[in-house]
Amino acid sequence: MREIFDRLMQFDTVSAKPNMDLMLWVKARLEAAGIAVTLIPDATGQKANLFATTGPEGVGGVMLSGHTDVVPVEGQAWTKPPFALTEAEGRLYGRGAADMKGFCALAIDAMLKAATRPLKVPLHLALSYDEEIGCMGVRSLVAALAQAPVRPRFCIVGEPTGMQVATGHKGKVALRATCIGREGHSALAPLALNALHLAADFMGALRAMQAEIAATGARDGDYDVPYTTIHVGKMQGGVQVNIVPNQATLDFEIRSLAEDDPAALIDEMRARAEAIVAPLRAEFPEAAIRVERLWDYPGLGTPSEAAVVNFVKGLTGANGTIKVAFGTEGGLFSRDVGVPTVICGPGSMAQGHKPDEFVTLEQMARGEAMLAALLDRLEAGF
Repeated sequence: MREIFDRLMQFDTVSAKPNMDLMLWVKARLEAAGIAVTLIPDATGQKANLFATTGPEGVGGVMLSGHTDVVPVEGQAWTKPPFALTEAEGRLYGRGAADMKGFCALAIDAMLKAATRPLKVPLHLALSYDEEIGCMGVRSLVAALAQAPVRPRFCIVGEPTGMQVATGHKGKVALRATCIGREGHSALAPLALNALHLAADFMGALRAMQAEIAATGARDGDYDVPYTTIHVGKMQGGVQVNIVPNQATLDFEIRSLAEDDPAALIDEMRARAEAIVAPLRAEFPEAAIRVERLWDYPGLGTPSEAAVVNFVKGLTGANGTIKVAFGTEGGLFSRDVGVPTVICGPGSMAQGHKPDEFVTLEQMARGEAMLAALLDRLEAGF
């Protein structure tokens, strides 16, 4: 496993770059062990998903799922090489060590071990790309699985949970508000309509919505933030200081509880946007704030009494369950393929996306023990 982990870390698979070399390396390792492997490339041929199976055919089995892309390292003060595996003080460092090449290494190793055993139930491996930019890459794999005659019975997404069994996460919608004003000379600014001011007013409306949701909206105490959140991540507009800008954009998101309907929230946002610009149209007919939906992924809400939950708790020895703040492909597998899914993997997301990202040796050992127990169950037929 350690050798696999080391090799995965050497591939610079930041989401903006190809992952094909990594996938071809994994494919070769698995096929050398007699494991059936399918690559699903993107339109460019530079990125791909991978799906592999070992064990008997015609049976659902258990799917291990992970993503191969990582977030950038630019602008971060690393003291360890980001694209190499470095061990120090009981930790393994590198970009993606926690999120989530550590689990990918465990899963690949488990597949190789499974290929040597007389399994009664198959083991599947799903590796995807572009998870870090909205679970975009995995969708072609999801579509293929949805059409498959036999689908996995359970799925374990190996995102870092400290090896706790997570049954849920919020859904996410990414949005953009395009604000249209009228340009002018800054010396005559009151005669123009500043699009950045419109954007600021709309941001204020979003903040007011967030305050209302936090005060009176649905709550789920299993989350660190127990309510639906609205967050503005980027504001852009203007050319130079002596020009009143005629256009500005806000990029923002909704991370929603299962009890809240994102479509209804977006309708409310559009209504508040219209309330901002409607009084201005007599003087500025072009005034507008247009809200568009960029992409989304569903939340995950596996019932705590579901068979997959009890199954994975049995592998880990866990007593309870948690929910996580970050999103995963698990919601897509659950909603679009109908595969009961939990999240359970080594490490902590508190280390993810940071300089000197790491996973501890203890966490990797616990992950390895979980997958060893899984192989025993697959050999026994569950």
